[in-house]
Amino acid sequence: MTTPLPGRPVRGSTTGRPIMALLDLLGRRWTLRILWELRDGAKPTFRELQQRCDGVSSSVLATRLRELGEADLADHAGDGYALTEQGKSLFETLVRLDAWAADWRPRQSS
Repeated sequence: MTTPLPGRPVRGSTTGRPIMALLDLLGRRWTLRILWELRDGAKPTFRELQQRCDGVSSSVLATRLRELGEADLADHAGDGYALTEQGKSLFETLVRLDAWAADWRPRQSS
């Protein structure tokens, strides 16, 4: 499976619209958790990140980190992993989305 990037066909979009590529990437198992664990700038090692992610398998973690690297959202930063500038910007957007979700009140069915 290739990394979802703008301009490439992705799940739900043959045109590779940027929003569809982003949603495909973020919808992959463990991606959001990895971004969340990189939020504080601590630069965890692979093993530390694996522990922070409740023991995600090493193969899935490696795949997600590769995809996030190809998407320029996370990078191996010397001693560990960190969000890139684009990753930090995305995280700020996700924080706003989280705030919206906290106030979300779906209509009750009758």
